[in-house]
Amino acid sequence: MMPQDASPPLVPILVCAFAVLLFSAMDAMMKSLVLAIGVYNTALWRSGLATLIAGSAWSVKGRAMPRGRALRLHAVRAVVVACMMIFFFWGLARLPLAEAIALSFIAPLIALFLAALLLGERIGRTAILASVAGVAGVLVIIAGQLGHASYGPEALMGALSVLLSAVFFAYNLILVRQLSLLTNPLEFAFIQNLGLFLLLALAAPWLARMAPDGQWPLLVATTVVGLTAQFLMSWAYGRAEAQYLIPTEYTAFVWAILIGFLFFHEQTTWTTLAGGMLIIAGCLYAARARPKLARPIEAAGL
Repeated sequence: MMPQDASPPLVPILVCAFAVLLFSAMDAMMKSLVLAIGVYNTALWRSGLATLIAGSAWSVKGRAMPRGRALRLHAVRAVVVACMMIFFFWGLARLPLAEAIALSFIAPLIALFLAALLLGERIGRTAILASVAGVAGVLVIIAGQLGHASYGPEALMGALSVLLSAVFFAYNLILVRQLSLLTNPLEFAFIQNLGLFLLLALAAPWLARMAPDGQWPLLVATTVVGLTAQFLMSWAYGRAEAQYLIPTEYTAFVWAILIGFLFFHEQTTWTTLAGGMLIIAGCLYAARARPKLARPIEAAGL
């Protein structure tokens, strides 16, 4: 534990903030890919490339394949991550980047209640108040959609898809917590992407299409950026307490606004800003009591 009068660790904080920027850039690249080749083929080829890259690094260490309970948890997590990823990026293609990121932040608050249900943890006053703020933020964002003339039914379906992804991500956080004592970050990255690729490959005879040559550089860049961000964030969380790092992760909302405007010409509404701030406030409040579960999506190794 760090002494109360110690200064916040500057290097891990900066590394974590840079990792968040990389994750935001990855989200923007994934949105471009989904619009170009569809969510299934984007997820399939990205997970395949990530398996090759992470597997090469993993094999250098001479690791053995996980067995027993660890293997079962990895298998369950592959299914959960597949659902989480497909729903999130399907919704992302239909929403402004900042709006999708803001809605995804509700996941850690859902995880607090899943932890009570699945792990027997007590739901305290902090979790309840934080969840009220989070739900209010979601309602503000969706209300802004319903009241905006340019938003059609597809945008509303996109928002619901991102929220459904958040439910799967919340369960993913529980699995990450259970796996944390049985594995390491490198195994996390390799086994997750291998399981995801094998699962998606089951539908390949009907859905798979080879990505056009012009999309492969972006697929490779997205994979490398995502794996680099995972490594940097894992490094930072291994060297500083979550209380110092969690606030930097919510800068993803700022980056999403900026990237969405520069590359997709997206305008951020005041309801998205207000709702996002409510959700972030709820997550930061919850982090005081449950720092391991009150992390945004990036911290769990998407």
